[in-house]
Amino acid sequence: MHPMLNIAVKAARRAGSVVQRASLNLDTIRVEKKKHNDFVTDVDRAAEQAIVDMILEAYPKHAILAEESGAKGVGSSEFEWIIDPIDGTTNFLHGHQQYAISIALAHKGQVQQAVVYDPSRNDLFTASRGVGAFLNDRRIRVSKRFMMNECVIATGFPVSDQSYIDQYLGMLKDVLGKTAGVRREGAASLDLCNVACGRVDGFWELNLKPWDIAAGSLIVQEAGGIVTDLTGEQEWLESGDIVAANPKVLAQLLATIAPHLNK
Repeated sequence: MHPMLNIAVKAARRAGSVVQRASLNLDTIRVEKKKHNDFVTDVDRAAEQAIVDMILEAYPKHAILAEESGAKGVGSSEFEWIIDPIDGTTNFLHGHQQYAISIALAHKGQVQQAVVYDPSRNDLFTASRGVGAFLNDRRIRVSKRFMMNECVIATGFPVSDQSYIDQYLGMLKDVLGKTAGVRREGAASLDLCNVACGRVDGFWELNLKPWDIAAGSLIVQEAGGIVTDLTGEQEWLESGDIVAANPKVLAQLLATIAPHLNK
């Protein structure tokens, strides 16, 4: 394992311990509302601090981009850690066990190392660029399905910013009509990992943040999948609009979404 990936794994497991301890007493968690349907808890902050402390202890000159504490040292280093301490905070607060710790390391803007840790199931997804993707040290690959009507596609609803809800619902209607089903789990990092290990055949969502998708996207790519934005280009990390699928399904999913762009 690459030494930087090893640090990310240790940091994710440490944060996972913080999160799982808190999950035993959900009623005692302090919750703040950042904006409509967007929450932060004292557990998010504690988990994030545990991750940041471990990373900076090992790599004190590296930059940090984290969901709750923001950017530190960005522009001062070629290395940037992109961190979501709890992807799926709303799920976590409801005791719905679909949330994860997401940690990515970018070098000169390109993600090189990735960890997504599901502490409820003790599932550890990892990837290093050019080395492959793994679930609990077992190599994973995207699905081999190629007929859209046999595929299950994951997605995420626009919950905090509903300005594009009509555009999204048009996409959803058409995807539902052409596939075996659509799943909405509420944690984009795990949706991407589910693409990577073949549990679903594709995924799309709009208006995400870098910490939601940086790690999961590399895991998909290293599992043989393709990641693009809604137009098939590579601006997904900047735009937050993302499509991921196995190579045979991607073009079909993009074609299904395309009529609803710019509406």
